[in-house]
Amino acid sequence: MDIDFIGDRISKLRSRKGVSQRDMSLSIGQSVGYINRIENKNALPSIPLLFYICDYLGVSLTDFFDTSIEEPALVSELHEETKSLNEQALRYMLGIAKELNKK
Repeated sequence: MDIDFIGDRISKLRSRKGVSQRDMSLSIGQSVGYINRIENKNALPSIPLLFYICDYLGVSLTDFFDTSIEEPALVSELHEETKSLNEQALRYMLGIAKELNKK
């Protein structure tokens, strides 16, 4: 992973969340242009700030780096919702997911 990946991934996830660079920067306790500098490949976040960024975006650090997941925030939300389901409901959800993947 490199500076291009980090900046591009943050930009994509932030855009999907529908927030501006300015609002995200301020929300994670940084200066107004902080996210802009990262997205323009002029800076990298520190490890602690990368955790804050992931938390703000609603993704785990693992999912942030997993490029096979297009919508990590939605996958995370779906995972949370399925935790309380019983076995029958989980099997039903699994069947739906398998059918959707066929298309």
